[in-house]
Amino acid sequence: MRVGERTTIDMRWYGIGAVVLAAACGVPRYGPAAMAPLAAAVAALVWAVTSRPGGGRPPRAGGGGPSRAGGATGSAGTARMGLRLSGREDAGLAVVTAGAAAVSLAATLVQLPGRGAAPGADVWGMAEGLTFIALAGLLARRSPVRQAVAAGVPAGIAASTWMFRFYPPVSALEAVGICAFWSAGVLCAAGVGLYLRALDERRAAAVSAAREAQRRRLARDLHDFVAHDVSEMLAQAQAGQVAGAADPAQAMLALRRVEEAGQRAMATLDRTVLHLNDEEEEADEDGDAEQEALAARLSDMATRYSSAGPARVHLSVDEDLDVPGRVSAAAYRVVAEALTNVRRHAPDAARVAISATARAGALQVTVENDGVTGGGTSGGRGGFGLPGLAEHVASLGGDLSAGPVRGGWRLSARIPLAPRVLAP
Repeated sequence: MRVGERTTIDMRWYGIGAVVLAAACGVPRYGPAAMAPLAAAVAALVWAVTSRPGGGRPPRAGGGGPSRAGGATGSAGTARMGLRLSGREDAGLAVVTAGAAAVSLAATLVQLPGRGAAPGADVWGMAEGLTFIALAGLLARRSPVRQAVAAGVPAGIAASTWMFRFYPPVSALEAVGICAFWSAGVLCAAGVGLYLRALDERRAAAVSAAREAQRRRLARDLHDFVAHDVSEMLAQAQAGQVAGAADPAQAMLALRRVEEAGQRAMATLDRTVLHLNDEEEEADEDGDAEQEALAARLSDMATRYSSAGPARVHLSVDEDLDVPGRVSAAAYRVVAEALTNVRRHAPDAARVAISATARAGALQVTVENDGVTGGGTSGGRGGFGLPGLAEHVASLGGDLSAGPVRGGWRLSARIPLAPRVLAP
């Protein structure tokens, strides 16, 4: 049976399926509900055109069944897919779907009943099969699983049986061979689509993880540094209120210290924003950017804390202490968090002892106070404060512990001098 010997029912199936798909994908912004009447009207027109009297000869034995089955399954499935995709915003998928519909419609028109064998009909048929193969691959990559299965299976069947429209097989073996050949193409396209889908998901997961790490780092900086300066500002303001009534000079001194703490907080915010906009500086993360020695930074922090009262800070640091930038920054975070917690949770503390010593290839930092209550717990849950600080120290290969001791609370951290960064 040649091209001109197609049956009218074949033409109806393929014509209606192709036109419904084209109508559904042609104007995607209107959605399935709005496009359904237009698709039905155009499909009825194709039915009438392809059902003209005398349009087609009776099919040869064994020639109509496979082509009708392929046409019905492929057209119905692709029509449903087109209606489904009309509400989506995947331009590439919509273009390929509309292209498949257009090619299928063209292949239908070149073999209208009663016209005989049209020149190039087999070329259009092959183009139809190839577009359905491409569509199956794109569905596997971009569509949700249910839509991909619901639309990809009919598209694959249509791609595997397109030759039956033009060259019905003379035997069952030939039919199986044709289906196997084109099905292999469909499976290859779907496999490539699934592989690219996995790469897309992996890339999206990596981007999401990077953004989450950046958010956590920003929150950690705000908590560890800005919160410490803000708590100092509050303490200085309270001290100024108490001393201001009897000694205005003390009130002015407290105000100057509040101003200095505010300037430090603003500098920390500026540095954090700069890190967000500068990938190289962010990658260095508190590394060589911290030029000032750890001992000097801790001494300055202890002096400011003591001046705000009421607790007095005793600092013990190795004179020749020289640690890498990452270790120095982590140690500074530990001390800042400990002092902030003392001010928040142990306001009655009169003495705070800070020590930082290097031994056995690690920096040991300890902060101990004699307050009644401590300042949080070193839980394993997510968050900031001590849990977030513990995660940060662990990411450098160290460990952090916090808990009550006789007459107070102790926070201790061990940080390797050659940190191995395990996680952001």
